[in-house]
Amino acid sequence: MCAEGEPEWPWPWPPCDERLCPALPMWVLVPITAVCLGLFVVGVAGNVLTVLVVSSCRDMKTTTNLYLGSMAVSDLLILMGLPFDLYRLWRSRPWIFGQLLCRLSHYLSEGCTYCTILHITALTVERYLAICFPLKAKVVVTKRRVKATIGVLWAFALLSASPFFFLVGVEQPDNYTAFSRECKPTPQALQSGLLATMFWVTTCYFVLPVTCLAVLYACIGRELWRSSTRLRGPSSLLRDKGHRQTIRILAVVVLAFVICWLPFHIGRIIFINTRDMRTMLFSQYFNIFALQLFYLSASINPVLYNLVSKKYRAAACKLLLPCRAAERAFTVAKDAGGYTETSASTRNEYTTSF
Repeated sequence: MCAEGEPEWPWPWPPCDERLCPALPMWVLVPITAVCLGLFVVGVAGNVLTVLVVSSCRDMKTTTNLYLGSMAVSDLLILMGLPFDLYRLWRSRPWIFGQLLCRLSHYLSEGCTYCTILHITALTVERYLAICFPLKAKVVVTKRRVKATIGVLWAFALLSASPFFFLVGVEQPDNYTAFSRECKPTPQALQSGLLATMFWVTTCYFVLPVTCLAVLYACIGRELWRSSTRLRGPSSLLRDKGHRQTIRILAVVVLAFVICWLPFHIGRIIFINTRDMRTMLFSQYFNIFALQLFYLSASINPVLYNLVSKKYRAAACKLLLPCRAAERAFTVAKDAGGYTETSASTRNEYTTSF
């Protein structure tokens, strides 16, 4: 038992004292920790690289990539909460980081979750305008407006998540020692139903945008199918190819987002409707599985960019290995018979994003 008066669990737990108080058995905890640490390393390195690629490479500063760079910042902030979650798994009590970090870690996780889904939705709207209303998009979608939109999305997401800052805290039951301090929802939040309400708000933040994404992608797919049947010049074909490449990347990102975040929201619904011990145990294990997918979603996007986009790979190589990238560019230009091919490829880069 972890403390006097707590219920017995149906499996043997490791001893719970001031040095170690795990939330799960060791045979579950060790592989989960290994997976999470791997996701943390890959996610931090990949998202930092994405931010550097978008901010440093002139050819990558398109409106689409501005959204993707901002999403990488959001994913980095989400990953900053992973060490605290691992700490709670290994040592559920006492919480030693203070009241502010307890609240801030939950608040940033929720706020960045909202921010990511809003970015994906806004990015899909931008692609919808560019493909279905190209003339209007040239006037409406500018880098300056996109930067302003990104600022508004961040502000709205962080404001929407602000109740979570007050719904959690460091709780210590009466007549218990300092060892029993935990970072968890406050009794007021549980008793008043505010926590359950915010969980439903979070679920709506997922369901409504995903529904919007499905409608927008259906419209985009219909427009691309129609455009493929028309006869047009080389410039139109080049633009269409760029649109298809961008949509292919975004579709993979959205699919990964849905797959990774759907269990997270299902787990929350199970948690707020739990009434018996058996369901509580199932909820605990399911939410641990969902937690890993949640952090996978914050780590996987740079990997997807690298797999799907040649342009991203070239920009990352140029950033990490500038000497090798310069030598390769010179060789390609020489084999192409001069600078004509190089200039054409440069124009092609501006018609596409990642």
